[in-house]
Amino acid sequence: MDYFIFINLLVSLTILNVWLLRHNKQTPYRGGDSNNIKEEFNVYGLPAWFMYIIGATKVILAILLIVGIWERQINFYVVSAMILLMLGALAMHFKVNDPIKKSLPAFSILLLLIFILLNHL
Repeated sequence: MDYFIFINLLVSLTILNVWLLRHNKQTPYRGGDSNNIKEEFNVYGLPAWFMYIIGATKVILAILLIVGIWERQINFYVVSAMILLMLGALAMHFKVNDPIKKSLPAFSILLLLIFILLNHL
């Protein structure tokens, strides 16, 4: 399998897993002492409506990243938008003084997205 396809799928499926399957589950990477995404956004001082906008945006972008495997002309926009969201996630972890460990998933996804941006667009 082409590593571009693998990385696109890895990023997409990770985002979809977090927002569709694990949104109500506790993980060691949630901000502060939160047990789910709603609590996590509360820890960051963000309103619930913003959580829905970010969640919908991430799910749509993750799906478009999969589409981008075949329609590569959309990847620049999708990857760029996803990079901004990952930078926002890192900023929120920093805002609440989370330990580095809690930022690792967002940082890892950010690195993969930068790799896609620099090598395949």
